[in-house]
Amino acid sequence: MVPDISTGSRTYGLLNYLYGPGRREEHTDPHLVAAWMPELAPDPGRDPSATLKQLTDRLDLPVLALPKDRRPARHVWHCPVRTAPGDRHLTDAEWAEVARRIVHATGIAEYGDDKACRWIAVRHADDHIHLVATLVREDGRRPRRHEDGIRAQAECRKIEKEFGLQILNGGDSTAAQRPTSAERSKAERTGRTETPRETLRESVRHALAGAASEEEFFHCLAEAGLRVEQRIAPSGDTLGYKVALPGDRNRDGEPIWFSGSKLAPDLSLPRIRQRLDAGRPDDEPVTDHGDERVLPPARARRQAVPAAERAVSILHEDDDEDSAAQLVGVGELLDAIAQTAPASTRKELVEAARAFERATRSHVRAERADNRAVRAAARGIIRAGNALGKGEDGGATAMVLSTMVLVTIAAARWHSARGHAQQAAAAQRAAQHLRSAYRSAAAAPMNTMREHGRRLPEPVRERYVGTLETALPDAIRHEPGWDALAATLAQAERAGHDPDALLQQAVEWRELETADSVTDVLVWRLRRIANLPATMAPPRARTATRAAQLRSHPSLPPAPEAPAVTHRADPHPRGPRR
Repeated sequence: MVPDISTGSRTYGLLNYLYGPGRREEHTDPHLVAAWMPELAPDPGRDPSATLKQLTDRLDLPVLALPKDRRPARHVWHCPVRTAPGDRHLTDAEWAEVARRIVHATGIAEYGDDKACRWIAVRHADDHIHLVATLVREDGRRPRRHEDGIRAQAECRKIEKEFGLQILNGGDSTAAQRPTSAERSKAERTGRTETPRETLRESVRHALAGAASEEEFFHCLAEAGLRVEQRIAPSGDTLGYKVALPGDRNRDGEPIWFSGSKLAPDLSLPRIRQRLDAGRPDDEPVTDHGDERVLPPARARRQAVPAAERAVSILHEDDDEDSAAQLVGVGELLDAIAQTAPASTRKELVEAARAFERATRSHVRAERADNRAVRAAARGIIRAGNALGKGEDGGATAMVLSTMVLVTIAAARWHSARGHAQQAAAAQRAAQHLRSAYRSAAAAPMNTMREHGRRLPEPVRERYVGTLETALPDAIRHEPGWDALAATLAQAERAGHDPDALLQQAVEWRELETADSVTDVLVWRLRRIANLPATMAPPRARTATRAAQLRSHPSLPPAPEAPAVTHRADPHPRGPRR
């Protein structure tokens, strides 16, 4: 059961919508199910002689009784309450009880208070009601509705349990502010798929992902095409900022501005400064990064893997502040990957980044924890630009996405262990989107590697079976990726690595029980640790001479193919340890 509280200034306009047909003729049988005093609340839905004007006047009476200079500008309190998909339909009597309990819990009209605010509950659909109240009590005072959203959520959790409904995750006041009904209506009228608030929030996050300084952050906002206005103190210091979409104007033709804190709690300028300074020693100056070397997209993705693996390790430790900082950095890394993803995976990655955004915020603060490595990885990916999605780019994308799935799973476990239900659910949703993106990105490179594995001479394949059985007690030979794993071990051996030692190192790096495919995870770990290309060239048809050699020497491995890209050896394949 989901309550969604907002305030407005026009009682009649809201009632006209609630009793009207709806935007898509979805409203059916609008009528009152409860009111502050049912005998005083005319119901235009059931009484042919009642009008919206009469109901508006009755609700607004305490407001109009005040002198004009004392009337609140936004005196209308609106709270839709909706059951979850799949829940049974409540009766009018049950909805009336829900309404009374929520106005009591939020301080609008507590039980036994005959001077409380006037309110009504309108039902025009099976799965929800709309609570409407005017925010002036009968005695002329304002109601005490501090944290009314939190209190409404808490009461809904109790109602769900008592009514046998789905028990949803509770909030903790760290979520971004939802678009208002007016914002959603305007977006529909103007043909937008999302509200300006949502578009701006994502644009600000993209600008912040990997930014090295406050100046670069504001430069990225301007480059994204946003209207940006900074609030400057007499001293010349920047105190805050606000952004607007070009063309998004109010009825007076003025831009509709949103401050960072109105987009999300962690997008205020003070919180952004904390993020930019996180982990930087006090004596380290903010430098100009304009001369940084730009890596190819595949190389930037490969270099992000150790930072992501380090985040997994930290999330399994007991340092909550450090873990919270890593989650923020992982959110930026996901934003960076989504921004630069090829078309084949972009939709899923954008959804993954949007979902994980909720998992980056909790009451665990990380003002001074160090997440430089993962933020630097995000910056490198953004500076490298868009990946093509094929060849080495495609393989490197699959490599980093395989690791990001494990990161989001670790994040979900970390939040669950601390009772952060909303964040844990968000991390799980992100993991699902990442799995879909990984399957798309990995299809071509894994198929090529499987084909190489199937062409290995049988004695060579059997030798690797022994290697795998030694390193992995549970047999995984029947997994679809086994041939790709065998091909990777063969390629690593030709490059001078000991396959037994290499596989043992990959297995010991991190647990594998959360992996959808153990072989896939090991393939990408081995290729990174052994500094192998992320892709293999399609196997060539065997020549008669080569086939004869293999028949004469069955243990001879196939001739190595030319690597697609040459990589500098990674001196720390496991990433830095704390």
